[in-house]
Amino acid sequence: MNQLSKEIITKKAAAVAEIVEKFNDAVSCVVVDYRGVTVEQVTELRKELREAGVEMRVIKNTYLKRAADKAGYEGLDDVFAGPTAIAFSKEDVVAPARILAKFAKDIDALKIKGGMIEGKVASLEEINALATLPSREGLLSMLLSVLQAPVRNVAYAVKAVAESKDGDAA
Repeated sequence: MNQLSKEIITKKAAAVAEIVEKFNDAVSCVVVDYRGVTVEQVTELRKELREAGVEMRVIKNTYLKRAADKAGYEGLDDVFAGPTAIAFSKEDVVAPARILAKFAKDIDALKIKGGMIEGKVASLEEINALATLPSREGLLSMLLSVLQAPVRNVAYAVKAVAESKDGDAA
């Protein structure tokens, strides 16, 4: 093997290793087919994803297949076909699915193919179900209101008892 071939193989191995690291660091990733999406639409999509802390990259399918196998995600080979972009999220599980699903509704050319959610391969249906969930902040807000409700009800009851005692004394 000549020196040039060794360098190329080393570069490809490094690229695959970088993608394996992205898979391992991600809490979720969504794979899309972007064929037919305009540059302006992709720019707007990337901007919104970046604001949510999501990284979107276009990566060769062969690299993605090798990286997914090395990271232990079997069953993604079917989604790594055709023009493929992948969105990785390290923090918010819902963000890539929600943003990409919103764009897919507006842009017919953008098609969600599948992905990974918290270490498990996810189908298109699972990604779409995840996309309908509220954001992390929305879920925390809902949880907070549920936790506050009993305390609020006790406070109203105490206030009502106190007011009735004041009314009896007068």
